[in-house]
Amino acid sequence: MKTLLVLIFFLSSVFSCFAQEKVEVFFDFNKYNLTPEAVTTLNDWILKQPKSKVLKIYGFCDWKGTNSYNDTLSMQRVQAVFDYLTKNKIEIAQDYIQKGLGENFTQDKNQALNRKVEISYTIEVPQVHKEVPVVKEVTLSEKVKSAKKGDKIILKYINFYNNSARVVPASKSVLYDLLCVMQDNPTLKIEIQGHICCQLASSMDHISTARARAIYNHLVQNKIARNRLTYKGYGTSNPLYPIPEKSDFEENENRRVEIKIVEN
Repeated sequence: MKTLLVLIFFLSSVFSCFAQEKVEVFFDFNKYNLTPEAVTTLNDWILKQPKSKVLKIYGFCDWKGTNSYNDTLSMQRVQAVFDYLTKNKIEIAQDYIQKGLGENFTQDKNQALNRKVEISYTIEVPQVHKEVPVVKEVTLSEKVKSAKKGDKIILKYINFYNNSARVVPASKSVLYDLLCVMQDNPTLKIEIQGHICCQLASSMDHISTARARAIYNHLVQNKIARNRLTYKGYGTSNPLYPIPEKSDFEENENRRVEIKIVEN
């Protein structure tokens, strides 16, 4: 797991860093053409962020129809958005990712919210500094490609509601990324490992197992073969920082989900 550290030096000047953001557009039932509302959403975004660079375009469908039909429809939605963005001269990253997930994701009860395309993009954020290290974050896909059997990879930004195995909505994009990694690497086998923090002897150790199982269930529900997956909760037995932790940062680092590479 390597990160590229680039030092950029300025005596007294302005430099730009990048923040990753998302925008969603929604579609009519069984359609892939952009609705007037979707066009308005895209135009408003383009007007506000004309220098955006698109990193990912993911397409989604509701559960109605066959899997193959929904996979095709979700990709048609991706293509419709891609065509509109390129027509309006929005920059697309050379290594950008497009995926049609069809109905293979955690569906919202409101079906209208499942008929969508999600665009991930970066924007320039000007800041003034004399000397600042800029860290290029390594993607989950890159980490898996360079990982060997036995390596562990922390799933960054996976958060759960307090004392539960329910993933908060803001973490769902990480689950999509993990699903895509499993789809793109058909020989990959992993163990999903849950960890909690704060107490050496905890009656809450079962929460770590429940959280690992929740991610396991998400992958199985989205057609990842069970024989490629296992899960286990470790409670507080393998902390990154000694317990009791000295800060919120150390607690957050100990409270984590990892994947262990079983076969790659």
